[in-house]
Amino acid sequence: MVASLALPASAATETGAVKAAAPVALTLAPAVEVANPSAAQAPLVPETFGTIAFVGVVKAKPKPKAKPKPKPVVVHRSDVTISRSATRAPVSATSTRRTPAPAPRSHLSTPAPSTSGVLGIAASLAGIYYVYGGTTTRGFDCSGFTQYVFARRGISLPRTAEQQRQAVRSVANPRPGDLVFFGAPAYHVGIYAGNGAMWDSPRTGKAISLRAIWSSSVTYGRP
Repeated sequence: MVASLALPASAATETGAVKAAAPVALTLAPAVEVANPSAAQAPLVPETFGTIAFVGVVKAKPKPKAKPKPKPVVVHRSDVTISRSATRAPVSATSTRRTPAPAPRSHLSTPAPSTSGVLGIAASLAGIYYVYGGTTTRGFDCSGFTQYVFARRGISLPRTAEQQRQAVRSVANPRPGDLVFFGAPAYHVGIYAGNGAMWDSPRTGKAISLRAIWSSSVTYGRP
């Protein structure tokens, strides 16, 4: 429409003067005689022509992934605890059990003394040093020590070692708590503790202690 408005009037006149073209004659080829009419017949359209078939696409489910096989458990020998009672053969009634032998006792080892007994009182004075003529806890000589211990038990003894030897009853089989006399007349005395040991106040520079009876020339007396 825009083009026709832009053209000049003369161009429009020429276009309208164009004459129509002469008709074209069509020459048809002579018909061919068909010997077998059925052969020339157009093929039949199948019955399904024009029917659109829709095929549903089913989405296949993915196959489940195979679970990984568990790793075999390796058991080390150190991880296995075998009960001894399960593998030990039953003990017959006639079998004997072995008992450990008692530890050898020192000749100075003695039963724990009663604190109220003679040995308990003697042990409580351990560490007090020897003092010649001493009869108190500031220092003891040998007979002053034995006299003090037995006085705590209510038993009175004379002052010197020889006097004490004569005042007690002599015994051949001593027991803990008896007196041990060295020499006759006695020059030293102690308190028998058993197992070849005694408590005594030995000499200057030494303290009351438990020690071995160093001589076989001793006698025993029981207050």
